Amino acid sequence: MYDSAKYLIHADIRASGVVERSDVVGAIFGQTEGLLGEDLDLRDLQESSKVGRIDVEIDAEGGRSFGTVTIASGLDKVETAVLAAGLETIDRVGPCQAEFEVTELEDAREAKRREVVERATELLVDFEDSSLSSDELIEAVRQNVRVADVTEYEGLPAGPRVVDSDAIIVVEGRADVLTLLQYGIKNAVAVEGTDVPAAVAELTHDRTVTAFLDGDRGGDLILKELAQVGAVDYVAFAPEDRSVEDLSRRDVLSALRKKVPYDQLAETPAPHEQVTDTPSEQPPATEADTQQAVQTGDEAGPPESSVTGTDGGAEAEQTDATAEPDQRCRGSTEVATAETAATAAEDASATTTPETGEPAAESGADTAPENGGGGDTTEQPDSATAVSDTADDGEAAAPSDDSPADTDETASQTVAGHVDAVIGAETGQARLLDEALSSLADVPAEEVFDAIETADTVPTTVVVDGMLTQRVLDVAAQRGVGQIIARAEGEFVKQPTNVRVRTAGGA
Repeated sequence: MYDSAKYLIHADIRASGVVERSDVVGAIFGQTEGLLGEDLDLRDLQESSKVGRIDVEIDAEGGRSFGTVTIASGLDKVETAVLAAGLETIDRVGPCQAEFEVTELEDAREAKRREVVERATELLVDFEDSSLSSDELIEAVRQNVRVADVTEYEGLPAGPRVVDSDAIIVVEGRADVLTLLQYGIKNAVAVEGTDVPAAVAELTHDRTVTAFLDGDRGGDLILKELAQVGAVDYVAFAPEDRSVEDLSRRDVLSALRKKVPYDQLAETPAPHEQVTDTPSEQPPATEADTQQAVQTGDEAGPPESSVTGTDGGAEAEQTDATAEPDQRCRGSTEVATAETAATAAEDASATTTPETGEPAAESGADTAPENGGGGDTTEQPDSATAVSDTADDGEAAAPSDDSPADTDETASQTVAGHVDAVIGAETGQARLLDEALSSLADVPAEEVFDAIETADTVPTTVVVDGMLTQRVLDVAAQRGVGQIIARAEGEFVKQPTNVRVRTAGGA
C-alpha cells in the first residue's frame, strides 16, 4: 500500500499497562467502527485498498507501554485528516487506559521526492568523481598502453624494444621497467634480484649496456655481478638511498645524464657513492652544458631532455620513444665530433695566414690580408681580447699608440676595427655588417632587435655595445646572422648553434 499511498498518518501511543501489537490494532478497529460514518469505516476502506495495513511498533518498560502507529492512506487530504483525528478518540487498549496523539500527516509523494533528490545527488557526486577530463582521459590511455607494453624476455620483465634494440638498460625489478615505460623508455630489462640471470648476461654481450640501478648497497652488488657474468658499458644510479621506481621523469633523465663508463668504477668499492649526489651538491648549469644539450637537436626542450655521457656523446634515452637509444647516441657524437674539428680548424687559422696557409710572422704583422672578398666570420678568434688586440689571427690589428693612425675607413674594414669603433668607443650603438665587413646600418643598441628583424640585407656580423639578450639571439638565428659580438652576454635559456657569440667587454 505504501507504493500507492498518497499520505501517511503518524501517531504516538502510550498505555498505562503492558499491551501487545494485536491489542493496539483491535482497539483502532473497534473504537473507530461507526464513528466516522460508512464512507470512512476503517474496515471497508482497508478492504477496498483505500487504506493500507496498520503498522504498530510497541515496547514495554516499567509496567507501561509506548510506541508508534503508521497508517497509509489513499484518500484525499481532507478525508485523511478526518481519519487521523478519529484515532485520537481511542482511550483504551485492552484493559489499559491509552492515549493516541497524531504527530504528522506526511505527503507520501513528497517523501518519495526527497528520496529521489537525495539519491540523485549521490549519483551525481559519484558521476562527477568518476568522470575524467580530456587530459586525464588521454593520460589514462597512455598509461594503459605503456603498462600493456610490458613484455617478457626469457621470463624476465622487459620493455617491447629490448630484443631488437642495439642498446639496453638493465634495471633491478619489474617496477623499474614500468617506471621507465611511463617515461617512454622501452628498452629496459630487469634482473629481478642480485642473482643476474644467464639470459640477461647473454643479452649484454652484443649491445650497448647501461646499468641503471638503485642508489644503495644493493645496486652496487647487482652491478658487480652483472659485470662478472656480462658486459656493462655505462653505469647510472638513482639518487642516494632512492629507488628507480620512485623517480620522476626529471629525476630519471638527470640520473641517466650523469652516467659514466663502467671502466671508471671497476675498482670502486661503492660505485653509487661516486656517481650520485644530492641536488644541492650539483654544480649549476654552465653555458657549455646548455650548448651541449642544444646540440642534441631538441632545441625546444629543456637541457634535461637529453642524456649525455662523460665520453662527450649524447644519448637521448627517452625523448623519442620510437628511436633507438644507440642511434641517438651516435647522432649526437657526430655533432660533437664536427664541433671538435671546427674548433681545431679555428686554432690552426690563428697561426696561418687565411689566404696562403703559411705561418704568420711571430712579431706584429704590418700588413693585413685583403678584406674586399669578405671575411669568413667562423674563423674569428674565440676570446674577446683577441678580437681587439691580436694581429696574428688573419684580421688587421687595431691601431696602437706606436704606429701611424689608420683612417676610419681602413679600420672599419676589419672586425677588430668595427669592435673598436663601436664597443671600444662606448658608443651605445649596434652596427650591422655584411659579408665584406661593410657597415649596413648603425642603430642604438636597444633597437638592434628591430634592426636585425627588418634589415633588407641579412647581416653576417652584428657588433653591439651592450648586453646580448635571448631575444636578440633568437631573431639573429632566424634571420641567419653568422656571429654577434657584444660587450656582455645575458643569461640564455638556449643558444642556437648556427650563431657564434663572442664578447668584447675589454675592447
